[in-house]
Parts: sequence; structure tokens; C-alpha cells
Amino acid sequence: MRKGITVHALVEAAVLVALATVLSVIVVYRAPQGGSVTPASMVPLLVLALRRGPRVGVMAGVVYGFLQLLIEPMVVHWAQLVLDYPLAFGLLGLAGFLGRQPYVAVVVAIAGRLASHVVSGVVFFAAYAPPGVDPWVYSLVYNSTYLVPEMALSLVVVFLLNAGTRGQILRKVG
Repeated sequence: MRKGITVHALVEAAVLVALATVLSVIVVYRAPQGGSVTPASMVPLLVLALRRGPRVGVMAGVVYGFLQLLIEPMVVHWAQLVLDYPLAFGLLGLAGFLGRQPYVAVVVAIAGRLASHVVSGVVFFAAYAPPGVDPWVYSLVYNSTYLVPEMALSLVVVFLLNAGTRGQILRKVG
């Protein structure tokens, strides 16, 4: 019989989604057409995925994506909504597949989010690319301007959490 998501995991997910949401509204840098650098707002979701696995991590990321849609909506098409909100943030749950390698997990998860935003940028925001600039290059560079600093910040915070708790906070549970 397949084990479901426990009440404890749901409560932990709710608390960490709430923490990520609070951190997301503290903006260090806001990109002109959307996206921002925050004080490591993805870290609670990454920690959750590392602790609880990809199933809980993806679920929490999707919920967080919908909360981000409510807080700061930027929608031009239903498919763009899916790419930029539930899918992009749900991909942070990829960290759950790499629980034994937390730093690789952070990079892979945020790269997954970046990939979703890049595809959205190419399909729906190519008109913003300067004349003569390939939309793929433009979208990758644009989205990297906020996600690469956010990734670096997340790596530092995960390192500090891991070192400060001797790995306890990132240890797999459930």
C-alpha cells in the first residue's frame, strides 16, 4: 500500500510555504519585467524538499507558485501563467531527488525554475528582446539577472543552515 503525505509533513509544508512567502515580499532587487532577488525566499521550499522528498517539495512549490500569482500577478496567457507560477516553483521540488547532495540539489532545483521562466520568456515575452538579439539568449540573460544571485544567496544560506545544525535541518524525515 502506498504511503500518503502525513499530517506532520503538511503542517511543515504550510509553515515553510508561509515563511517563503513572507521572505518573498522583502525585495532586494526587482527586475523591470518581473522577477526579484529576495533574502533567500526559496530556501524554505528547498529545505522542505530536501527533508520530505520531491512529492512534498513539488506540492509545496505549486502552492507557493499560486500564492506568488496572488501577490504579484503578471499574466498574458494561461500557458504563461502555468510556466511562470505553479510549474516554475513546483520545479523547486526537484531538490528532493538529491537529498544527500544539498548544494547540487539547490543548483538543480533553481536551474529547473530558470528553465521554466526561460521558456515562458521565449514564447510570451520575445517582443522585449532588443532587435537582433536571439529571444533564447535574451530570456536566459534576463531571468539569470535575478535567479543567479538568488541561487548564490540560497547556496550560502543552505550551507550556513547545514553547518550550523550539523546537517540536522536538512536530514531526510518521513
